[in-house]
Formats: sequence, structure tokens, C-alpha cells
Amino acid sequence: METKQEPILLVKNLSIHFGGLKAVDGVDFHVNKGEIVSIIGPNGAGKTTVFNMLTGVYVPTCGQIFFNGEEIQGKTPQDIVKAGMARTFQNIRLFRDMRVIQNVLLGMHTNTEYNFIDLVFHTKKYRTLEKGKQQKAVDILKFLELEKYLHDYPSNLPYGDQRKVEIARAIATDAQLLLLDEPAAGMNPEESEELLDFIRGLVTKGFTIVLIEHDMNLVMNISDRIYVIDHGKKIAEGLPKDIASNKDVIVAYLGEEDDEEEKEHA
Repeated sequence: METKQEPILLVKNLSIHFGGLKAVDGVDFHVNKGEIVSIIGPNGAGKTTVFNMLTGVYVPTCGQIFFNGEEIQGKTPQDIVKAGMARTFQNIRLFRDMRVIQNVLLGMHTNTEYNFIDLVFHTKKYRTLEKGKQQKAVDILKFLELEKYLHDYPSNLPYGDQRKVEIARAIATDAQLLLLDEPAAGMNPEESEELLDFIRGLVTKGFTIVLIEHDMNLVMNISDRIYVIDHGKKIAEGLPKDIASNKDVIVAYLGEEDDEEEKEHA
């Protein structure tokens, strides 16, 4: 008899309250290894707040978060990154005065194995470890077909490739699970299509993806499953084809129910 695989990420009754505001209220979801799972919803629905709790930026008011079977809510962002979960942000956060390879190297700082003395005196241990990190950064950029930008500054790259460098930096933390917050924001249709192929490629290379995204074409074409949040509550979950025809989702995005009421009172 085949044993059911434990989800890489399991979220139970996740909630956070800011005073009387229930920003996220009782949200449950799971992500299996090798999936691309999207979390969608209108602006202000609570999606990024969920990411902030998953990554330790916010401590949940209640609920549980299990990553690889280990309970992680309340842990520091650094500990969560060390455990194998990393994120990108809606607004690109690359250091523009540092070259691409240096930006990727920054992703490795959470796993530093030398001490302050090694750093100050550039000991043999420091030199060996730093050389290894340099090679790892090069390997990641080659792995993602970004090696041509190795010594460029991020601002000189096309916008879509800047996004990919940010993902490369997340991968440099030794992440298994990547949380991508609106990676297609600001992209034109051609760049979005390239990003879609890029994210699919990440899964074939062993990564698991959780995506927040407003580009519905990307979401519907890339997601294995979708969760929909509105006003901090989960209102739907399922396959893309099911979400596309879900009445509650259509109302949340388009307000069709209100339009009908207005017609009735006209």
C-alpha cells in the first residue's frame, strides 16, 4: 500500500489580528512537493500578510505552519530561511550598486560557517569558504541561464531578468520552497510569458513554488492548484478550471452581485 506523501507546507487555521482588524482569519492550505500553488485575491485580501507569517515577519495570532513536518510559526525569518523557505517581494529588492553575482552571494549570508576572527584576518578557512560561495553563485546563475549577466549591474538588465536574479538570490539560500510575491508585476506580455516558462523550469529542477500573482493569464496557465482569499478568509480552492468558473471568486473580483442589485433597484 502506497503511503501518502506529507505536504512540504501545511497551514492550519492561520490568523492574524491587528487590533479589531482580522487581516487573515482562519486560512487553511497545503502545498505538495513539486507543485506550483497560487494564492490569489483582490487587493487588500491578505495575501502578502500570509507570506509575512510564513516567513516569520509577522507572528500569527493563532494557527499552525508546518514546513517539512516541523512547526515554524513564531520562528525568526533567518531560522525559516535556514530551514529551506525563501521569498521574493512585489517590488524588486536588488542592490543596484552591486553586481549580479554579488547580489546572489548575499543570499548565502544566513549559512555562513566562519566566525568574526576568520572574517577580520581572512584566514584560510575564510578564503576557502568564500571561494566555494563564489563558485556556487556562478553555478546558480548558469543553472538559471543567467551567467551572461555575472558581472553586470542589475539596473542594466531587462526588467524580467532582474526578477530572475532576485529568484536566483532566493535559491542561493539553499531554499526548497520559493515564495514569489507578484513576480510578473510591471512586466509586458512577452516578459510574463518568459517568466511563466522560467517558473515551470524551476519545478523541473526540483523546486516547489507558492505564488501570489494578479496576472490571471499566468496564474491559470501555470498553477497546479489555486487558493482564493478575500477579506482575510479563504473563499475557494481548486484546479484553475474550477476557480475560473467559481461564482464566489467572480463576485470577489468583479463585484457582479452588486451590479445585479443595482440593476434591480434602477
